[in-house]
Amino acid sequence: MSASAHVLVVDDEPEIADLLRRYLAGQGYTVSTAEGGVAMRRIMAKTEVDLVLLDLGLPGEDGLALMRSLRETSSVAVIIVTGRGEQVDRIVGLEVGADDYVTKPFDVRELAARVRSVLRRTRGKTDAAETSAPLEVARFAGWTLHLAARRLDSPQGKVVDLTTGEFELLAALVKSPGRVFSRDELLEATRNREAGPFDRTIDVQVGRLRRKIEADPQRPELIKSVRGAGYVLTSKVERA
Repeated sequence: MSASAHVLVVDDEPEIADLLRRYLAGQGYTVSTAEGGVAMRRIMAKTEVDLVLLDLGLPGEDGLALMRSLRETSSVAVIIVTGRGEQVDRIVGLEVGADDYVTKPFDVRELAARVRSVLRRTRGKTDAAETSAPLEVARFAGWTLHLAARRLDSPQGKVVDLTTGEFELLAALVKSPGRVFSRDELLEATRNREAGPFDRTIDVQVGRLRRKIEADPQRPELIKSVRGAGYVLTSKVERA
């Protein structure tokens, strides 16, 4: 999978961009680098990109603004790479649609593992599985989730854009309706890692998903919170 994946590193620090370019290229990825938003858009207009490693502390148009812009025009996977260690920056990054985040200074091997994890979720476990697996469809409360095609259709038949994290979260809930998932279980299912003591990743993803599928996100009826336990999909699910 990695041999054909194109990773775009957006970072204005040449040393970091070059480090990531060399290391990820050694892992079999095609790697491009951009020092800011203008160069990023130029590259993405000319070639398909599978994943963006996006620094937040960019000059001019900062990373969060670029993240919002990306989500308005693309469903490309994004890992935020930032020197801003504050919890609020991580939460905002996830709120605007990032699939994961890594704080500087980072271990390049950990970052590469995050890249592999996000690409697995985005592109499927293996090419063979993608071609041989039948199209699996789950219907709930008028919504239709195409698990193999990684697509969500609204009750009105419109395609609803989901980030990788949102799709994996909904897929986990849909596969076991009525089961209460802890935050740790959902984080492991969607990101292949355990939650830290103050990790709000799942809460942020649930909030974003509710805004897309709930009639009233402030009073959710589909994805319910279970106090002290986690989250549960309350709707009946029909499989096709």
